[in-house]
Amino acid sequence: MHPQTLIKTKQAEKNINGISTQVVCSEFSNYIFVVLTQYGKIGTLVSVTPDSRTGDICTPMYTTKVLLGKDEALTHVCAKHLATFISQESGNRPVLVGLALKDSSIDSINSMKELIRSCQVW
Repeated sequence: MHPQTLIKTKQAEKNINGISTQVVCSEFSNYIFVVLTQYGKIGTLVSVTPDSRTGDICTPMYTTKVLLGKDEALTHVCAKHLATFISQESGNRPVLVGLALKDSSIDSINSMKELIRSCQVW
């Protein structure tokens, strides 16, 4: 009998706009953990959590909170953009995102989104 890992993890690397970009996605029982880096470090940790709003079930809202690192507006925007589809596809689970980005342009973020999708563990 082969031992089965409890935590599903996938990783990938891609050159995005001339910058080596790595992603690691791990699925835990209560959340998804994604590290997206262009520096080889975890970077700023951001929690992206779906909110329950009474009376409005068709439009999920997401709260972002920087847990470790610089709390900048662009960090919240990037984390929310990258994590929203993960949360929706995984049954509205919270997502913990580690971001260490040199290039946070919208084209790069969209390419990173596809890189994350290639490592889908949810």
